[in-house]
Amino acid sequence: MDLLRFTTAGSVDDGKSTLIGRLLYDSKSIFEDQLDAREDSSRRRGEKNVNLALLTDGLKAEREQGITIDVAYRYFATPKRKFIIADTPGHIQYTRNMVTGASTANLAIILIDARKGVIEQTKRHCFVANLLCIQHLVVAVNKMDLVGYAEEVYNSILEDFREFASRLNSIVEITFLPISALNGDNVVDRSSNMTWYQGPTLLYHLENVYVGSEANHVEARFPVQWVIRPMSDEWHDFRGYAGRVAGGVFKPGDAVTVLPSGFTSRIKAIHSPGGEISEAFAAQSVCLTLMDEIDISRGDMLVKSNNPPQIGQDIEAMICWFSPRAMPPRAKLILRHTTQETKAVVQQVRYHVDINTLHKIEGVDGFAMNDIGRISLRAAVPLFYDSYRRNRQTGAFILIDPGTHETVAAGMIV
Repeated sequence: MDLLRFTTAGSVDDGKSTLIGRLLYDSKSIFEDQLDAREDSSRRRGEKNVNLALLTDGLKAEREQGITIDVAYRYFATPKRKFIIADTPGHIQYTRNMVTGASTANLAIILIDARKGVIEQTKRHCFVANLLCIQHLVVAVNKMDLVGYAEEVYNSILEDFREFASRLNSIVEITFLPISALNGDNVVDRSSNMTWYQGPTLLYHLENVYVGSEANHVEARFPVQWVIRPMSDEWHDFRGYAGRVAGGVFKPGDAVTVLPSGFTSRIKAIHSPGGEISEAFAAQSVCLTLMDEIDISRGDMLVKSNNPPQIGQDIEAMICWFSPRAMPPRAKLILRHTTQETKAVVQQVRYHVDINTLHKIEGVDGFAMNDIGRISLRAAVPLFYDSYRRNRQTGAFILIDPGTHETVAAGMIV
């Protein structure tokens, strides 16, 4: 079975955690002891029914306030597909948490309260999903039971959202669903209260949405993570290069170039935990051996000789600042990109993005926590990269404070 990673986003009290709880509950993905524990918690809190949001909101502060603060990951499977859910917070002060949770997602579920319609936070979450190049979007109009399951309310929200979504350039597919997470309407089972809706339920769509075309299988990239030298009698002369394929397809006999040295060779064999294989593609973890003895170490990259990545020290990127401490002008940081680590300096802050209006704010020289904007970086050594839009592996990086070793920002190369 293939794997679908998806994230939820929405304004405060839109029902993100309740929706995930309902999805797990109705798809029979909760153990009895887990359900019993949530029933006891709900009773102690004086609630009439089982609070399904407690299945994902595990922090004490989250349960006290009824909000999501940290990213919660949940795993479940159906006969058709495996799923990893990232329940991300909706508060503007936790934008960094949403960026972290959505960075690996294939699909994003944007929840909209049917009573409130499209609001500024809805637009902000769509902008973040677009920035992270999530191609599939599900717009779930929740709490339809509180508006009498009215079709005209649903249609009005659709029109407002489509008008805003016309400004987004990374999202390929948008699916609209009217649901009630609390009652389970159109989550796993089709609703008898909204017979006017003829589309799929949420679970059916998640099981069948096609995400196989997202991986870049054209531009071959293999960042070297480790050099394997067993030095045993059985593998006396073995020298392999282990890592995860970040793009493209590698086969024995393919001509490859080693970056940054520029030496060329051909792939001799591809080893996996199960033995030798005939090809390797993203995102398999394998070990490559070459026909020639070349000096290769961690941080180098093997690429197809006819399709190299961009190489350079000057990088233009969008970043989200994570740290509570503001970024000073011309900050000196550690840049970690694929398996390479180097020093870098922020040469210029191009602009901030007002993620409520999408306006660019120029004339700024630093970043505060949760700020998103564009910067110009200069690395101490050349990087081998693609734009984030083309390859989410070789187009992403993190910035680390050299003094505290704190991850202060995540970046997407433009």
